[in-house]
Amino acid sequence: MPTKLDQLCINTIRMLSADGVEKARSGHPGMPMGAASMAYVLWTRFLRHNPKNPDWPNRDRFVLSAGHGSMLLYSLLHLSGYDLPLEELQNFRQWGSKTPGHPEHGLTPGVETTTGPLGQGFANGVGMALAERHLAARFNRPGHHIVDHFTYGIVSDGDLMEGISHEAASLAGHLGLGKLIYFYDDNHISIEGNTDLAFTENRTGRFVAYGWHVQRVDDGNDLEVLEQALVEAQKETKRPSLIAVRTHIGYGSPNKQDTAGVHGEPLGPEELKLTKENLGWPQQPTFLIPDEALAHFRQVIDEGQKLDDRWQAAFEAYQENFKESAAEWQRWINGQLPDTWENDIPVFDPDEKGTATRVASGTVLNAIAPKIGNLIGGSADLAPSTKTLINGENDYQAPDYGGRNLRFGVREHSMGGLLNGMALHGGLIPYGATFLIFSDYMRPAIRLAALTGLKVIYVFTHDSIGLGEDGPTHQPIEQLAALRAIPNLTVIRPCDANETAQAWRAAINHRGGPVALALTRQNLPTLNRNATFASAEGLHQGAYILSDAGNEKPEVILMASGSEVEIALEAAEIIKAKGLAVRVVSMPSWELFDARPQDYQHQVLPPEVKAKIAIEAGSPQGWHRYVGEFGRIIALDHFGASAPYKILYEKFGLTAARVVEKALEIV
Repeated sequence: MPTKLDQLCINTIRMLSADGVEKARSGHPGMPMGAASMAYVLWTRFLRHNPKNPDWPNRDRFVLSAGHGSMLLYSLLHLSGYDLPLEELQNFRQWGSKTPGHPEHGLTPGVETTTGPLGQGFANGVGMALAERHLAARFNRPGHHIVDHFTYGIVSDGDLMEGISHEAASLAGHLGLGKLIYFYDDNHISIEGNTDLAFTENRTGRFVAYGWHVQRVDDGNDLEVLEQALVEAQKETKRPSLIAVRTHIGYGSPNKQDTAGVHGEPLGPEELKLTKENLGWPQQPTFLIPDEALAHFRQVIDEGQKLDDRWQAAFEAYQENFKESAAEWQRWINGQLPDTWENDIPVFDPDEKGTATRVASGTVLNAIAPKIGNLIGGSADLAPSTKTLINGENDYQAPDYGGRNLRFGVREHSMGGLLNGMALHGGLIPYGATFLIFSDYMRPAIRLAALTGLKVIYVFTHDSIGLGEDGPTHQPIEQLAALRAIPNLTVIRPCDANETAQAWRAAINHRGGPVALALTRQNLPTLNRNATFASAEGLHQGAYILSDAGNEKPEVILMASGSEVEIALEAAEIIKAKGLAVRVVSMPSWELFDARPQDYQHQVLPPEVKAKIAIEAGSPQGWHRYVGEFGRIIALDHFGASAPYKILYEKFGLTAARVVEKALEIV
């Protein structure tokens, strides 16, 4: 049974959470009130962290996948001594606060990942555990374990319903990620009511089938059993652990406990008063933190600093014995790149037959991977097609975890979530690959990577109707526009092998958000950059003048991305023969171009030139702002078809002849 001090601390968490939601008149008080006991046991008896150094590399990670219960996390962070003043809890969900409705990494000290969309945090935690095992395999030496920590989380019924958690749990079980431990907050309630409405399978049996170590705690307030369950989970080294804890949402509320009414709305003044009476809690002041409870929570400050100091001493000993490995570790964990890595980026010779940009991408990846040892990734069961295997590297598998080729299986959504977790962990540059059409399956994770500003690289191949015979189910039409609509995601669609090389260079160097490469299945000519066309390094400007009208001012500007640049160049030759000055602009990245100064943008696309034509084998959405009032867009506003790709381009009007026709209409 909990001691008087334990109960005081647990009720402090409950009432801070309830008061915060009540003051905001918005939020989810029930989950924090029901899960307070298990969170208390984890945070005060197991979690190794340093509130004064939240980025200590070997800290345990904690993921609140049930991000709607954010006041639980904010209460724990404040009570533990993180830089999150009580005023921030009192300003929950308000403008400018560090306590938004759902936790956001990078905004609130101690928040390891941005959660809220259910299931995402579950997958992030798997990615963190995956990263921990890989870094341990790469850097630990006998007697020198500088990477050795757990990843903990609290997941909800909603998390377990979402498909991404099924995918992530399956892979975590296959990989045997024994340092991953999740509490399942089994409170039987979702927004619409009891989970029996739609969620009746054997949840624990499902995780047993996935290969997890599963335990059951029947009373979510039994601290001794909760503690013992965590001890047993830590002992299990070959399987991830799920501890299903029967809790009561809104615990302590006389009228709303165990009801959907306490899930997503405040208790209300009267019910909050009754709850405080029921728990023996003073009515005033609100946001009360008893001195005895605060002192107990704040013990972690000294304890965490001691853990941090011991690790620093251990790392110094490691540094003395393994100088090169220690230097590499510091480079990786600080996000630094080797000074000469760009020297290995290949330059492709001109070739009229050319190569598919997906093939060129694989060549570039394998050229730079030996220099960038923390570049790690894989594909959703499409590596032979996406060309994303690193030659000479092992697969990432149990029990050694040292391989850099990840086998995600046909699990695009969880792949996105795992990549985010790996990036959040620190030390790695993760990439993931699939066909562009399946970016739809991972869009929620991509959006969160962009929102959080993570360094993640997506390799999306088969980027247009150019994949041909597979037909409209596999031919992306609206996907480029959809990805470009995500703020802080940089999309790059190179036009040949050398632009592809520069695209990888841009992606590796990019900071502050993810990068998506869109690559072809079909061959594209490798342009003669020395004699005829501008350097592919223009890619870093987002758009650049590939070929121009000599010293003349252009009368026609043709702009395109990726495979359609070839069409623009062919059309330009016909237009030149008609005596018109024509410019061809390769436009691989709108985001990079939009970030350039307006003077540069006007230099490439002079506003006074009316005859601007954009060509892209996808949705026309967004191109209007570049072609202007009088320009034309040659694109697709319909789905594709099953046929050889050259026939598709002809039938759908993606041809040089049509480009010329539209240009002459304007002129």
